[in-house]
Amino acid sequence: MTGMNQAKRILWADDEIELLRPHVLFLQQRGYKVDAIANGDDALALLRENPYDLVLLDEHMPGRSGLEVLESLCRTDPHVRVVMVTKSEEDQTMREAIGRRVQDYLVKPTSPRQVLSVVTRILEGASIRQQQVAQDFADRFGTLAMMREEASSAEEFAAVYTELVDWHIRLEQGGETGLLDSVTQLLIDLRRDFGEWIIDVYPRWMREDVPRPDLSVDIVEKYVLPWLGEDPIFLVVLDCMRLDQWRVISPLLSPFFEVEESWHYSILPTATPYARNAIFSGRFPDQIARDRPQWWNQSDDEGSLNAFEDELLLDQLKRLTGRSVPVHYQKIFSDREANQVRARVNSALRIRNSVIAMVFNFVDLMTHGRSESPVLMEVAKDEAALRSLTKSWFERSAAYQVLMEAAARGHRVIFTTDHGSLLCQRPTTVFARKDATSNLRYKFGQDLRAETSSHAFGTGNHMDLRFPKGRIGTGYVVALEDFFFVYPTKLREYQQRYRNSFLHGGISPEEMIVPVARLTPR
Repeated sequence: MTGMNQAKRILWADDEIELLRPHVLFLQQRGYKVDAIANGDDALALLRENPYDLVLLDEHMPGRSGLEVLESLCRTDPHVRVVMVTKSEEDQTMREAIGRRVQDYLVKPTSPRQVLSVVTRILEGASIRQQQVAQDFADRFGTLAMMREEASSAEEFAAVYTELVDWHIRLEQGGETGLLDSVTQLLIDLRRDFGEWIIDVYPRWMREDVPRPDLSVDIVEKYVLPWLGEDPIFLVVLDCMRLDQWRVISPLLSPFFEVEESWHYSILPTATPYARNAIFSGRFPDQIARDRPQWWNQSDDEGSLNAFEDELLLDQLKRLTGRSVPVHYQKIFSDREANQVRARVNSALRIRNSVIAMVFNFVDLMTHGRSESPVLMEVAKDEAALRSLTKSWFERSAAYQVLMEAAARGHRVIFTTDHGSLLCQRPTTVFARKDATSNLRYKFGQDLRAETSSHAFGTGNHMDLRFPKGRIGTGYVVALEDFFFVYPTKLREYQQRYRNSFLHGGISPEEMIVPVARLTPR
């Protein structure tokens, strides 16, 4: 068979095997080695003596039935791949076979071509899909490279980035890891171009000199406001969720919701104290500091700067609607709180016209904790591993439970994040006083400068970031590409500790171009 390095072995057990000789011959002509026998006892004897890649098993045979053979077979080899073949079209027979983990189910009479189709899918499907995804990417590579070179708008950069994310996932899932280097190189080139473009356009976005894409400050007005009504709606924020992490958890939601995906740009710095406050307030940092000066300080401490998200959301909704909209707000750090979280949500759902706002911090805690934990660093060693870990957490999380219950009750959900993260590899030196902020992807403080200006976006004008005006001499630097800031006196320590860490706060598509989805119950 084309593409087959070694003939796959098939055992076909059927009391009418003589009538099925054309089917057996058809498989053999396609390169499969087929052993054909007429009863279950002989099938089990052969299976004890030989390894088979697939078993075709007739349900009705003299002596042991197909289901009895299947039960015995699964005890001795839980990973055996089986296709049941039967004359019965009864639902119960089908359900019993599927419940015992058969790979497929054929109803007689069946043609040789139907059998070949099932066998090929099971035995060669992964290889065929791998070859196809490789061919598809090769066909698309030139166009992607051109799109990357020509990108000059928020929509064009987002289009290239989202497609590269999809290719990274498809190639990794298809086993074509050899082509991932090509995707990675395109992403590296895209980050460089993206950083140069953001340096030019972001200050103009802040001054409203040019049209801008949806930013963090626009999420509630554009996505939540149109859905306000008598029934409660959910605003769910999964802190620090990259687009690729969203892409692997969204299939878990699609059986229960119609998923309408879009994206927005996180404001700078792409960090929780700024981007998430912008979502809940609809305001930039300078506006928050002006309206609530008692809340603002010159640190980047999340605990102090993100302590008022419920009040910010209440104020924004009143400003947008002209009335007081009930808000139930929860910030969840651990799934150990799941029962209490669900109980509080159930109570809040009794309030009409309300918004149930929930922030889940696990992904952010995992991303930060990875830099401090050798075990977590090994488990989430790259983007693919981080995606897998995120998916494993999500399908067992309080967030997923809440969303499933929302779908069951017919409640709509806005699902988003405040910013993403980036796997950072390259240190770059920054000179700063001791009072400079501590984040590794952005800093602000007096007498602040990056040693290599091409590694960072630097400005002394607070309006370039819509920050409150600082003391005289205050500067701002935001890291580009995959650089992270180190001090000259701690160069080696920071290199060893933070190289190959997922960080955020800087300028990259991974941190800035983030998902927002409307979830409508099916």
